[in-house]
Amino acid sequence: MSISAQHKIGSGFGATSTADDVLRGIDLTGKLALVTGGYSGLGLETTRALTKAGARVVVPARRPDTAREALDGVDGVEVDELDLGDLDSVRAFAERFLASGRTLDIVIDNAGIMACPETRVGPGWEAQFATNHLGHFALVNRLWPAIEPGGARVVSVSSRGHQLSGVRWDDVHWRQGYDKWQAYGQAKTANVLFAVHLDALARDRGVRAFALHPGGILTPLQRHLARDEMVERGWIDENGTVLHPEQFKTPQQGAATQVWAATSPRLDGLGGLYLEDCDVAEPAGETGPGQMTDGVKPWAVDPAEAARLWDLSAELTGVNAFA
Repeated sequence: MSISAQHKIGSGFGATSTADDVLRGIDLTGKLALVTGGYSGLGLETTRALTKAGARVVVPARRPDTAREALDGVDGVEVDELDLGDLDSVRAFAERFLASGRTLDIVIDNAGIMACPETRVGPGWEAQFATNHLGHFALVNRLWPAIEPGGARVVSVSSRGHQLSGVRWDDVHWRQGYDKWQAYGQAKTANVLFAVHLDALARDRGVRAFALHPGGILTPLQRHLARDEMVERGWIDENGTVLHPEQFKTPQQGAATQVWAATSPRLDGLGGLYLEDCDVAEPAGETGPGQMTDGVKPWAVDPAEAARLWDLSAELTGVNAFA
């Protein structure tokens, strides 16, 4: 898809819709979903909403014990171990899942890290690009034998943060001049480009992919930000009180767009699109450096950039279900 396809479809939902709202009347009995990070923040609300609608949900977690504790009392959930920053862990999880012989109907790549101090994983990869993008790339490609038969929807959770940076082709791992916010921006652009090219490759096989911005929500995703930085950004005051609650969604509202992307009949026949506020997003307007606005930037939905990133990701991870 290109930027020209990015136009609202009048979903009937909006910024204040919750995950339960968008699932009203949708029966997911007998469906199997996988939600990375489905035990914290938006992921937890996504898992709760899907199970309430009848789905069974697999939650791969870096900290399985923490996940089991968080999901205690939620029926229809199973937890397994997965560290997206470790490709051996991704392979092991995928092998265990495929051995169960089950088919996936929904995959939500929800887990992520944001604006962390410079961190290296695996062979020296920048952690945000490696965890948010490469780990999910490897996971979906390894799980392809379970994704294709069910004609699954694959949902890549990006962010308005994609507007901070396109892919830095000359230095994707930020070996020169690390900037935590631009590195986050690159990783979130990668999340969109992944959905664009996966959709292009998979649509003829009945699998569709979407990316999205969940909205501004204060969740554990902010764990790497110092209080001073959140004060400086005008999110909270010195005492930690949220200054403008109306600017932030609740976790239930934040989970709505990914649940809508995964289940809405309004999206049948569509794919490769970037969504926000439970609808297809419009193209983003012009912004200054470091500024963000509604909508999607052209670089995040450019088919040529998406194909280039796919090839690079396949080369780095050694995995490509479509080779």
